[in-house]
Amino acid sequence: MVGFWVQLPSPTAARRHSTMSCLPSPVCIPGGVRAFSCVSACGPRPGRCCITAAPYRGISCYRGLTGGFGSRSICGGFRAGSCDRSFGYRSGGVSGPSPPCITTVSVNESLLTPLNLEIDPNAQCVKQEEKEQIKCLNNRFAAFIDKVRFLEQQNKLLETKLQFHQDRECCESNLEALYEGYIQTLKREAEHVEADGRRLASQSNHIQEALEGYKKKYEEEVALRATAENEFVALKKDVDGAYLHKSELEANVEALTQETDFLRQMYEEELQVLHTHISETSVIVKMDNSRDLNMDSIVAEIQAQYDDTAGRSRAEAESWYRSKVSGPALPSQNRDAKI
Repeated sequence: MVGFWVQLPSPTAARRHSTMSCLPSPVCIPGGVRAFSCVSACGPRPGRCCITAAPYRGISCYRGLTGGFGSRSICGGFRAGSCDRSFGYRSGGVSGPSPPCITTVSVNESLLTPLNLEIDPNAQCVKQEEKEQIKCLNNRFAAFIDKVRFLEQQNKLLETKLQFHQDRECCESNLEALYEGYIQTLKREAEHVEADGRRLASQSNHIQEALEGYKKKYEEEVALRATAENEFVALKKDVDGAYLHKSELEANVEALTQETDFLRQMYEEELQVLHTHISETSVIVKMDNSRDLNMDSIVAEIQAQYDDTAGRSRAEAESWYRSKVSGPALPSQNRDAKI
């Protein structure tokens, strides 16, 4: 907070000069803003006096009946024992009120001067010190909280240790019985392990025997496979030879088929030629009256002529066929030799 202080005129100077009751004066409000207010509108404060324009300067204690009003009549209430100066007319008791008198009004120039407002230079330092103190207190409070938590943890740890030692003292009395029970349990487990070992050993022997049998079967199968591979190679050779022989036979069949077709055509042509010769030949038969006609000799002679013609035709056809077949036969023989 920023503090302000106000320098007021002395009471003797205020009494020396009378002013109006509503004279504006500078007043400090929070935030450092200067404003004006009426003196009569503010309640009395310690060390301040309200100036009036009454001709009588006596002090009224507000216990008697007065005919005027004081400067506190607007905001402040009447207080017992407060002494304020008032203006107006006073009660004269039995004689009645005295007539008011008008006095001259003079202005005090010193009251119109601006007030000396200064900021307290120590306010910032005090504020900073308060902040530091608050930080220090917060740190100490946090340290105390951490210490309390640590002590609670230590307390829990000590309680756990105490409970452990108490349980240990209770269990030490039954320690021998516990060891005996544990030893018996271990013995039973050892017996079970031995039985399992014997059972596993017998299973291992059976598995070893089965493995030996499978090994022998594997060796036999390997030997059979080798034999089958050898047989396959031999059969492959035989198949290759048979395929070559089949190719040769197919070539021979084709050649013989061509030869047969050629011979058939030759025979058909020869028959046609013979038929034409027979149809064009005129036979002169000498008829005699002799009755000793020999038909067998005639047929034999004709058959000999026909056989001679057929032999010449066959020889020519064979020579032509050999000349045709000898050409394709050479490449096939070379291919067979390469294979």
